[in-house]
Amino acid sequence: MTTTTRTLQSLIGGRWVGQAPAAELRSAVNGAAVYRTHAEALDFAEALDFARRRGGPALLKLDFQQRAARLKALAAYLAEHKEALYAVSHHTGATRSDGWIDIEGGSGTLFAYAGVGAGELPSGNIVHEGPALPLGKKGLFAGTHILVPRGGVAVHINAFNFPVWGMLEKFAPSFLAGMPCIVKPATATSYLTEACVRLMHDSGLLPEGSLQLVIGGTGDLLDRLDGQDIVTFTGSADTAARLRAHPNLIARAIPFNAEADSLNAAILAPDVTPDDEEFDLFVKEVAREMTVKAGQKCTAIRRALVPRQHLDAVAERLAARLAKVVVGDPAVEGVRMGALASHAQVADVNERLALLKRDAEVVFGQQGAAPVGEGTAGGAFFTPTLLLARKPGPDAALHDVEAFGPVSTLAPFDDIDEAIALAARGKGSLVTTLVTRDLAVAAHAVPALAVWHGRVHILDREAAPESTGHGSPLPLLKHGGPGRAGGGEELGGLRAVKHYLQRTAVQGSPTMLSAVTGEYVRGAKLREEPLHPFRKHFDELAVGDSLLTHRRTVTDADIVAFGGISGDFFYMHFDEVAARQSPFGKRIAHGYFVLSAAAGLFVSPAEGPVLANYGLDTLRFVKPVGIGDTIQARLTCKRKIDKPARKGQPPQGVVAWDVQVTNQDGELVASYDILTLVLKKPA
Repeated sequence: MTTTTRTLQSLIGGRWVGQAPAAELRSAVNGAAVYRTHAEALDFAEALDFARRRGGPALLKLDFQQRAARLKALAAYLAEHKEALYAVSHHTGATRSDGWIDIEGGSGTLFAYAGVGAGELPSGNIVHEGPALPLGKKGLFAGTHILVPRGGVAVHINAFNFPVWGMLEKFAPSFLAGMPCIVKPATATSYLTEACVRLMHDSGLLPEGSLQLVIGGTGDLLDRLDGQDIVTFTGSADTAARLRAHPNLIARAIPFNAEADSLNAAILAPDVTPDDEEFDLFVKEVAREMTVKAGQKCTAIRRALVPRQHLDAVAERLAARLAKVVVGDPAVEGVRMGALASHAQVADVNERLALLKRDAEVVFGQQGAAPVGEGTAGGAFFTPTLLLARKPGPDAALHDVEAFGPVSTLAPFDDIDEAIALAARGKGSLVTTLVTRDLAVAAHAVPALAVWHGRVHILDREAAPESTGHGSPLPLLKHGGPGRAGGGEELGGLRAVKHYLQRTAVQGSPTMLSAVTGEYVRGAKLREEPLHPFRKHFDELAVGDSLLTHRRTVTDADIVAFGGISGDFFYMHFDEVAARQSPFGKRIAHGYFVLSAAAGLFVSPAEGPVLANYGLDTLRFVKPVGIGDTIQARLTCKRKIDKPARKGQPPQGVVAWDVQVTNQDGELVASYDILTLVLKKPA
């Protein structure tokens, strides 16, 4: 491992700032000084002006689809340069596996949000959050909701434990939403964040001003924010509470999202015995959460709740498993757990451990055991420590004190309801794990656990081979929790993107709403031309292009033929007596026959720009169609999504078509959207 004392730099106003060295940042592995923060004060007025004046407009020159493509390219770029980040990550005390979670988990999050943007967001910078609702009797006045970029700046204040992933999990949804970011990493491991930001900056993929980096303190940054800005925070519950009460954030109603460290629990359900596979899965999960990242995860298991009759058996197996964990320099073969991030963190964990030991005994903790590797005597190492609180009363420290390291406490319960109550005494957590084989236990416990926990992870032998584990937040699922956990949400796929968008209600005529949203709203004026819409290329189509088809009368032969082809001989289609006694009073056509017949009415069969129909959305069979009814379809271009060009594929886009099928009385009988791939006009 090489060392350096290079002075870190902030990226502010499009330039790297910092020459004069300030505080030393030491390697967690051997204590050697490896980097220094810079002494120069930062001009946060300049940073915010640059983000608003340059970053925001540059991002909005791209649309959702284009920003998604940039995220995908950036993820690939970081993956290509990951070894440079692994080399720096070693100083944080992380093993290769720990670094994988941080570094490749970070690029994986970018990939995931690129997929969210490509698959769930439109072209342009307005999201129509429909459906539009009629607000008048004649259909001339309607209302809907739109989501638009906020126009402000996202300030991301991150924790020390995941210097890469912690930044990218916030950056990805805000970038996709068109919001420039100012990132402030925790100082102790800011050198790894700086290395990642340098790569991102060098990639040439980021619009100018879309990402700025602060090394050191935030100065008067929060004082300068306004109501269009957002602050997100990851870290301790105490710091989250202080930031939440910042006078300017309160005065200007600036959204504040916190994801705070919490006293997460794992519960071994009473139905599991020491002979069950789930028993060992529980032990393995607790041990893993104690040792991955040396227990420095906001999602780590701090309380392991087990049936009283199995308390000693769990303690024995956990201690045996922890005894096999080799602690030391992550570069040494065989080392399974590295160091804490800093000596300050060691002191903090020791202080919290002393509080926990007041009403708990030590089950495992090889005090004085030397870490493996040359020079590690100067490192920030800490032995995995398992405690046992035999009487976890309401005032027990394990429900209030978190040692942010490889420390967990066992506690007994007598039934599942007591376990649920014990878990709730943590006053809100990011995640809890329930290990059970019993479906009834899961059905009973999960709704009760969900009240106090942001995520519930159910583990059994069926899920185990593919389970991502207790402590792994996933980009497409919510990451956050109530109460002590901060009350916010990070991640969650499209939900996270919407956090950085402004939701506004819009009222007007359907025609006006169509013009604003870029999406056809029923009742809006249509454009009908002799040329069939399916004969138009993607770039020739306009929202509102429409076709009213000829009519078709449904016959008994149609129903019989469709039943023979589909194999669907449901009584409502074929049993005259039973159908007469039904609420419909007659035999009716298959809903899917109506769908197929409508397609026959509006499809233009000759070869043309429409490549494929790849799905239906919002399908509803509104009214039954009987023998002798006459149906007609209206096909209208509802929404266009311009897709970036892909290698080996002709240029194309996605078109959503609004389809309304009516009967001879003009009544709606079926309603749905068809999604098609449509070629662009050849250059």
